[in-house]
Amino acid sequence: MTNPFPANRPSLVGVLALQGDVREHREVLERLGISVREVRRPRDLEGLDGLIIPGGESTTIARLIESNDLLHPLRAFCASGRAVWGTCAGAILLARQVDRLDRPGIAVMDIAVRRNAFGRQIQSFEADIEVEGLAGGPFRAVFIRAPKIEAVFPPARAIARLDDGTIVAAMQGNLLATSFHPELTDDPRFHQLFLAMAARASGTGK
Repeated sequence: MTNPFPANRPSLVGVLALQGDVREHREVLERLGISVREVRRPRDLEGLDGLIIPGGESTTIARLIESNDLLHPLRAFCASGRAVWGTCAGAILLARQVDRLDRPGIAVMDIAVRRNAFGRQIQSFEADIEVEGLAGGPFRAVFIRAPKIEAVFPPARAIARLDDGTIVAAMQGNLLATSFHPELTDDPRFHQLFLAMAARASGTGK
């Protein structure tokens, strides 16, 4: 993987490390030359230029966010303007509207999400998608027990859809949500997109 930020890049990115694809995100970021901190407590958010909320089990992550006193600090981090990206379960936690989540999510992004909408893990699939703002042609997206983004409300907007029109990625200012798992591919472009967002938000990309 090549590093797209030889001069202007975020200095430190966090990965919420309560459950899920923490290692996979960390490995992609480190291959891109980015320093990574695993976030488990509110103090771990200090000094970060951006934060990834990984895929995993959304109910479990929501419960651990609550028990680790992270809910309000995470909401404050999102409101600070620094870049935040939720993949799969992370997208569920960012959404203001979610079905069947038994704990409060972070609930900062104006999207409606339906959990496990594509079926069980045995029904996982891959698809080539066109993504707004992502150069280099279609992105091969991996869907595993994936949620659907059923609606976006301004100022959020859809940036990627399946062929049938289903929204699978959305953006709202400093917030990014994807139904799929870019960390499970060899294509670093989504991480590069997020890092560009983080660089702009932190002022290093000006």
